[in-house]
Amino acid sequence: MPEGHTVHRTANQFNKIFAGNSVVVESPQGRFRDGAENISGQTLVNARAIGKQMFLEFNNDLTLRIHLGIYGKWSFMNHDGELPEPMGQVRARFSNQASFADLRGPTVCEVITQHEVKAVEQRLGPDPLNPNPRGAEMNRFIHRVTKSKTPIGLALMNQEVISGIGNVYRAEILFRAGINPHTPGTQVSIEQLTQIWNDSVQLLKVGVKTGFMITRDELFTKRPKKDERNFVYKREGLPCRKCGTNISIEIMAARKLYWCVSCQS
Repeated sequence: MPEGHTVHRTANQFNKIFAGNSVVVESPQGRFRDGAENISGQTLVNARAIGKQMFLEFNNDLTLRIHLGIYGKWSFMNHDGELPEPMGQVRARFSNQASFADLRGPTVCEVITQHEVKAVEQRLGPDPLNPNPRGAEMNRFIHRVTKSKTPIGLALMNQEVISGIGNVYRAEILFRAGINPHTPGTQVSIEQLTQIWNDSVQLLKVGVKTGFMITRDELFTKRPKKDERNFVYKREGLPCRKCGTNISIEIMAARKLYWCVSCQS
């Protein structure tokens, strides 16, 4: 499942290609036909992301909410005036005079009202990539963690606590902070949670800029190979890059958790 930086990159691409212009929306597959009819021909005002969800806002006050889930994918292409036949099960196609985008396999693809958008926003946790006026979003994150005994390793995967963090960033952020993933939220200090938030901001911004989940500072401006990008993710059994202890793997709530028992004791 794409983590938050990928969805922000997609929103940026949508704005670059479609924002400010009329967009033709179709559903070749047919499952989104009614929703497409409600927004086709309207002007895309803005595309934005909150964590793993994208919101396409149109000038008729309707919004398309999209959550890719595990199987959803986007493809963007230019065209010369004649759109190609859809390949596979295309839930929705967005097009203008020069480009088109095909959406396949999303978990959620629905047109909602502004009131319904607000309800979704209130349910979702704060997104480190979005504005944080006077620290309000960071404080909302801290409050949601510290009010529960849920282990911090689970809390970071809960999109109602913090939006956009998935399995890779969860493992890497906790390693960088030196925090045991089993620590109850009530026992994680404000200083530690502030560090987690600020680190999330930094790492996700690197992800948006590069398109890769690079979590080693010395590689932020380079092009590292996939097996060089991270400290612990998918490095089970290999020596920790800091202390040499073999990286551990376990299952936490049906997801693989990678961590160093020495650095994160």
